[in-house]
Amino acid sequence: MEEAPGIDPRQFVNSLGKGIAVLEAFSAHPGPMSLQEIAGLAKLDKSTVQRMAYTLHQLGYLRKGLDGRGFCLGPKALDRSFDFLRSWPLIERATPVLNELQQTSHERVDLSIFDDLSICYAIRRQSKRQTFYATLIGRRIPTYCSSGGRAIMAKLSDGEVDSILKRSDLVALTPRTITDPAEIRRQVARARKEGYSLVYDESLIGEVAVACAILDHRARPVAAIHIAGTLSEWDPESFAKRFSPLVAEAAGALSGAIAPF
Repeated sequence: MEEAPGIDPRQFVNSLGKGIAVLEAFSAHPGPMSLQEIAGLAKLDKSTVQRMAYTLHQLGYLRKGLDGRGFCLGPKALDRSFDFLRSWPLIERATPVLNELQQTSHERVDLSIFDDLSICYAIRRQSKRQTFYATLIGRRIPTYCSSGGRAIMAKLSDGEVDSILKRSDLVALTPRTITDPAEIRRQVARARKEGYSLVYDESLIGEVAVACAILDHRARPVAAIHIAGTLSEWDPESFAKRFSPLVAEAAGALSGAIAPF
């Protein structure tokens, strides 16, 4: 297991880091995995994984596969998501706003949290039949290619935007994903000018989304609200014209009073 840049080895607890690495291995393979498979993804030796998996299984964070073979994430993992969602006042305050927004727009609405190189969805209100995994809480998308991420980047300085692009692995999620840093900067500049970000076909083929950033009490972006639809029903410019005022109003209503977590 390699230490991340900037980690102080005097303070870092290696055994805890290895346990977390075992849990994070399931992000790449959500189904049951053998110890050898977990070891490969976590970049740990099998004997270490065996001890970590045993401990996590006893604590409820892992469970056995349906046939008794391999390990899957256990229900206890959901408890920490619950703890996070109830710990930040923005989530509670945003829920009725997003409920009303979904009833008005009749499209999917989301709230995502800014986490440096990615955004993570914390509230999702689905309106139609959509790709299952794409509508789950906890899904992460790179900041550089998401509507919420670019809306957030539009509220950052050019230097901060450059830092995100420099540290990001600019890999295309679809054939339409923009990965050229210069073009991403142009899209961010457009979002600054227009007050919202419009993205389509970049994280999911057939999806179009508009987003605006939510600012904290220091006017720093901490989250974003998205409205997402399908290109089979909307062309991008019509979608933006219809829904950008709604998402801007909702984001504005949530901005200013909430401190960052």
